[in-house]
Amino acid sequence: MLDKTKGVLTNDAAATELAAAAADWLGRFESAVARPDPDCLKTLFHSDSHWRDVLALTWDIGTVSGADAVVRELNAHAGRAAPNNFRIDPARAAPRKVTRAGTPSLETMFKFETAQGRGNGIVRLIPDAAVGGALKAWTLLTTLEELKGFEERLGTARPRGEAWSRDFRGPNWLDLRKSAAEYADRDPVVLVVGGGQAGLSIAARLKQLDVDTLIVDREARIGDNWRTRYHALTLHNQVQVNHLPYMPFPPNWPTYIPKDKLANWFEAYVDAMELNYWTSTEFAGGSYDEATQRWEVALRRPGGIRTLHPKHVVLATGVSGIPNLPELPGLKDFAGTVLHSSRYDDGENWKGKRVIVIGTGNSGHDIAQDVYSSGAAVTLMQRSPTLITNIEPSAQLAYEAYNHGTLDDNDLIATSMPLQVAKKSHQAITERSKELDKPLLDGLRQKGFKLDYGENGTGWQFKYLTRGGGYYFNVGCSDLVISGAIALQQFADVERFVAEGAKLRSGEIIPADLIVLATGYKGQQHLVQKLFGDEIAGRVGPIWDFGDNQELRNMYTRTAQPGLWFIAGSLAQCRINSKYLALQIKAVEVGLLAPTRR
Repeated sequence: MLDKTKGVLTNDAAATELAAAAADWLGRFESAVARPDPDCLKTLFHSDSHWRDVLALTWDIGTVSGADAVVRELNAHAGRAAPNNFRIDPARAAPRKVTRAGTPSLETMFKFETAQGRGNGIVRLIPDAAVGGALKAWTLLTTLEELKGFEERLGTARPRGEAWSRDFRGPNWLDLRKSAAEYADRDPVVLVVGGGQAGLSIAARLKQLDVDTLIVDREARIGDNWRTRYHALTLHNQVQVNHLPYMPFPPNWPTYIPKDKLANWFEAYVDAMELNYWTSTEFAGGSYDEATQRWEVALRRPGGIRTLHPKHVVLATGVSGIPNLPELPGLKDFAGTVLHSSRYDDGENWKGKRVIVIGTGNSGHDIAQDVYSSGAAVTLMQRSPTLITNIEPSAQLAYEAYNHGTLDDNDLIATSMPLQVAKKSHQAITERSKELDKPLLDGLRQKGFKLDYGENGTGWQFKYLTRGGGYYFNVGCSDLVISGAIALQQFADVERFVAEGAKLRSGEIIPADLIVLATGYKGQQHLVQKLFGDEIAGRVGPIWDFGDNQELRNMYTRTAQPGLWFIAGSLAQCRINSKYLALQIKAVEVGLLAPTRR
């Protein structure tokens, strides 16, 4: 409708027009994939378009780019998947005009069905000037939300509890929980190794799909993987991004969650979600029996070795597995204490002492600041260029969408970003961060600190996704370096370590009582090799970083090794991707999906 006083469409009329355009595209898309009709499909996609599918049509997680490739892959999978009933999702944000990665588009959240499940998606439409401004898809996301006949037991489908609430002579809820967690007379279907956010997320998802799951962790108490880290640690991204599945943090929680508060929440989460969890249990290794399609795994517990035979093993030990301990010249001659950052606890133990911290990522900076605040004389040694950004506002720009809308919508938006589009978006974020942080960065350069901004300027997020580190969110340590309160030394100027500390090429000695190696961790493939041997490690191949399908390699999806899965990342990554990993395991269990990627 035209408002004659202003000559523009009213808000309601504009919303109706956007919804009509979105519904028209969805209808034409459904008709084209149903036939299928490649020529018709191609008219619906911009030449520079991207389709990301998360299990819905391909039973894989992958992205294809370019209209020809998109049409080819849609045709290859639509016949089996039988996608249908595409419609705007009224429970989500209405079709709207947005700008993503610098490109204005009409963004629409929709739902649909396939032969085996129900899905969600997002399409972004942009006008194609070559055909008179007709709206065509720039990005398309299709995700599997649930399997038909195997829906999560939530809401009205929740367990009723009649087994204990109506039988006063039988075991009560607590009795049944204790019995279930003992595994005295059965093996779990899934063994999750690691009880941090990755392990809890996938176990909670599998619980709702009625897949018997046991978490094992070597720490003595649930949450100790956070609780035992250095004293001053808090999360570096904000609370609204970090919820676990099904149980959001209380609305009065602090913006940046302290490590001990998060650790205690993990403990409460395990109890509330009724997750089976063995503490003080080290996964010693395992082998796979092709005949029985089960693992034989050894678990080192306080009472001895326990052997289990799960069908699936999920490694949820984090992006960082085995500490990286580089061979540094003369370090064995150092007379003081040498610690990897994973073993560093509290700066109060080093009050009045001299400390060298080697490494300038988050851990190196945080430890340097912590031990300085406890009264130590600190030298920070830089081995390679590092991305530095202030924790506010710059480091939070990547999560700006989570300040608006619902968590479910924002998770779907995050999932919808194809790799090439995400890189472009993060390049823009990085440029904006450099502007905001200019005084800080100029001060660091003047001190001789070597800066970088990620590959092709894609920023800290892609440094994390490709190498697991190499950046620092400044919460004060960079300011201490600029002021000179914390000394900066380039590692390239070190000749060797001696009993007293670090000897420079100039002959000067930097004295030290403690050397902290904030030198990161080896990739997960090294852990696979240690736990399962060379053959399985070779079969699985590289883990993390991006592969040819524009996705993280062997993460959240089937590998070439039956029954071996991986999940890692931030709380948000684990919340989002645990859903898709759990659906795949359930699909394998009920015979809908082959156990390996061919």
